[in-house]
Amino acid sequence: MPSPAVALPAALEPGAVLEPGAVLDGGAWRTLEDAHGARADALTAGRRARAARGETHPVDDFLYTYYSYKPSVLRRWHPGAGVVLAGGASTRGDWRWYVAEGANVRVDADAFATERGPLLRAIAGILRATALRRAAFGCFGLHEWAMVYRQGEHRHPVPLRLGRQATDAVVEDHQLACTHFDAFRFFTDDAAPRNRVALSRELQPATEQPGCLHANMDLYKWAVKLGPLVPGALLLDCFELARDIREVDMRASPYDLADWDYAPIPIETVDGKAEYVALQRGFAERAEPLRAALLGIASPHSP
Repeated sequence: MPSPAVALPAALEPGAVLEPGAVLDGGAWRTLEDAHGARADALTAGRRARAARGETHPVDDFLYTYYSYKPSVLRRWHPGAGVVLAGGASTRGDWRWYVAEGANVRVDADAFATERGPLLRAIAGILRATALRRAAFGCFGLHEWAMVYRQGEHRHPVPLRLGRQATDAVVEDHQLACTHFDAFRFFTDDAAPRNRVALSRELQPATEQPGCLHANMDLYKWAVKLGPLVPGALLLDCFELARDIREVDMRASPYDLADWDYAPIPIETVDGKAEYVALQRGFAERAEPLRAALLGIASPHSP
C-alpha cells in the first residue's frame, strides 16, 4: 500500500532519492518541478542564448554536442522510480514509462527495465567497476595534448598556447597514462602507442577509474540514459559536476583560451601539475556520492 501523501519535507534536498511507493501531494511535487525548471534554465542559459544568436563556445558547448542532449532534456523533472505523484495522471498519464493509477501517476520502473534491460546492466556494470577501483591521479590531463600531437590541424578552432613544437615536446616528455577509452579513441595515430595501456571499448569496465575527469563527467550521460528512474535533482547535480570538470579539462589543455577569459592550468610545470591534481581529487570526491546514487538506482532494476 502506498505511503500517505506527503508535503515537501526537509529530507527532500537536492539529490535526495525517495523510496518507491512514497506519495508526493500536488503541492510538493509541483514545487519540486518548478524549482527544477528554474535551476535547469539557469544552468543552460548561456547555451540557449548562444544558440539563438548562432554562436558557439569551445568549452561550454561540449556538454551539448559531445553528449548530444539538449537543454530541454535537463529541464524535464522526474521524481524517481516508483514515486507516486498525487493528481499527476492529468498531466503525465501519457508520458513514456509512467503509469496512471486513478488520478495519480508514477514512474513504471518495471516497464523501463523490461525495455532497457541490457542498457541497465551495462550502466550498473560500469558504475560498479569504476567505484570499486582505486582512483589514479597521475594523468595530468594529457589526453587533450595527445589529441593534437604531431597534428597540423586540431579539433578545436583555438590556437595552441605553447605552439606546435612545444606542445609536441610536452607529450614526449611525459608518460601518457589515460584510462578512459572515449578520450583515448581521439588520440592521434602517433600519440596512441605512447599510452601506458592500449585501451578498447571491450576493456572499458576493467580500466575506468574514479579519479578520471572524463569518467566523472560521464555520470551526466548515465543519469540521462537512466531516464525517469533518476530524480531531477540528481540529474542536475551530475550535469553541474560535468560542467565544472569540462572547464578544468580545457584549462589544462594545450589550447589558449584567453579570449574566453579562462586562465590556463600549465600542467607542463610542477605547480600546474599540483593544481590539476588538487582539482582532480576534488572532482572525485564530488562524484563519489553521485556515482553511488546512480548505481543504487540502476542495480535493483537490472534484469
